[in-house]
Amino acid sequence: MRHDVKESPLTATRYDVAIVGGGMVGGTLALLLGRQGFRVAVIEAGDMSPRWQPENVNARVSALTEASRQLFETLGLWPHMIARRVTPYTQMTVWDGAGSGEIHFNAEDVMAPALGHIVENSVITDALCEALQQQDTICCWPSAQVTQVSEARPAAPYGTVRTLTLNDGRTLEAAVVVAADGARSPLRRMAGIGTKTWDTHQQAVVTVVTHERAHQQQAQQVFLPTGPLAFLPLEGERAEGHMSSIVWSADTAEAERLMVLEDDDFAVALAEAFEQRLGSITSVGKRAIFPLVQRHAAQYVQPSLALVGDAAHGIHPLAGQGANLGFLDAAVLAEELGRAYRQGAPISDQRVLARYEWRRRMDNATMLKAMEAFCRGFGEQNIWVKWARNAGLRAVDRCAPLKRFFIRQALGDRPDLPETMKA
Repeated sequence: MRHDVKESPLTATRYDVAIVGGGMVGGTLALLLGRQGFRVAVIEAGDMSPRWQPENVNARVSALTEASRQLFETLGLWPHMIARRVTPYTQMTVWDGAGSGEIHFNAEDVMAPALGHIVENSVITDALCEALQQQDTICCWPSAQVTQVSEARPAAPYGTVRTLTLNDGRTLEAAVVVAADGARSPLRRMAGIGTKTWDTHQQAVVTVVTHERAHQQQAQQVFLPTGPLAFLPLEGERAEGHMSSIVWSADTAEAERLMVLEDDDFAVALAEAFEQRLGSITSVGKRAIFPLVQRHAAQYVQPSLALVGDAAHGIHPLAGQGANLGFLDAAVLAEELGRAYRQGAPISDQRVLARYEWRRRMDNATMLKAMEAFCRGFGEQNIWVKWARNAGLRAVDRCAPLKRFFIRQALGDRPDLPETMKA
């Protein structure tokens, strides 16, 4: 079943798993499967060339949980990521900008070395691409787009397979085709899988800034009437301890206004919105903006097909959990496919894929609902709602057991954690 197919770029080639999308989640899944001996194809629309630049800090970052960090440790990638740029954060403060409620979390409360790590997305993808190129069970198909996916059809010994047709006419077959091609997933659309969508009517402005006071490895977030503003600590050679990635989620009109401000005016508005907690903003990098839409796929699996990451679910960035949920998807799917293979079951068996969906769908749905509730709750300006949420923040801050529970959640601690994510 493995290593018996000669590679031919112009004719149909059969793989165990074909992953459409070679980003953070797709690349992680490919490496997890390739390390188990699966023959994997990674089909990526981009050229898969290195993106990380030592001299330029990328504004698109992920707040990795301890579980996600452990996954990259298991894969042997963590040292390579540290060699580029990784910033641990040991504290986190959240407060209501329209009230007096505030809560402070500290890694020491659960005797952990850190609450998480802020890592540029380009650091993650570059480390993954290097590892994928070195894995002889994985074949990368860069600068390629899927234009058609067939229905599943019987094919021994896999159970069923699907055929993918690429934009240059090449085709390949796989027992399991995985959509890891992002929030607007063309593959999900081709498979006829719909989504339930909630438009937050907000957009996120992201950039990298330097500030007067040191962040002291603390992540901070304030809930403003127009949306949450987060400062995520970064380390940089030119501004050690004084650099942060910001995610300013705001109602669409406000976000668009922020985007057209001159840098100096934006810096003043940012410092004021953040209540000067890091002093004045001394420099502002290039700004980017993207819409915030929560979505959840109607189903995660079909015969010989599975969705992972943003193709399966999209979440508001206020809790920084989007990438972590995707890594959980990848780890669980790899675990289920590996278990099926070891037991001699066809990996495309619907029961195998259904176990993946069962393990991930409820967790993702719960997080989506929680983020929706947070957005609605902190966007509400009714005086009694404001009083209740501020009282709630103060109550949680005074309750040590409840704080430890939330810290454990932030660390990615779950009862059904895949083995590759356990310390």
